[in-house]
Amino acid sequence: MNAKDFNLEAVQEACAQAALHAQTAAAISFAQIGEGDACGFAWVNVYGVRSNSKMGKALQSFGFRKDYTGSLQIWNPSGHGTQSISVKEAGAYAYAKVLKERLGLDKVYAGSRMD
Repeated sequence: MNAKDFNLEAVQEACAQAALHAQTAAAISFAQIGEGDACGFAWVNVYGVRSNSKMGKALQSFGFRKDYTGSLQIWNPSGHGTQSISVKEAGAYAYAKVLKERLGLDKVYAGSRMD
């Protein structure tokens, strides 16, 4: 999706679907491994979208913030309260996949690190 065919409703729908998929993926992962994993964090980065563009502002309304790399980033997109890095990664990868597919963005990546 480029600036010419920006559609706020499409962004809202994509973010809502991505969040739902992230929550589902995290819940399934948690059911499988529980808290028996390393502690960590997970997030999604969107590169190539300016924070002051219509798309950037729409993403920020869903919790994205500009990070030190210049990307828009959202931490723990599943919202799962676990400390398990694998659970949070499952949610982040699901969120990134849906956002990339629904909005046609090329540079959407999930990331993580151990605590």
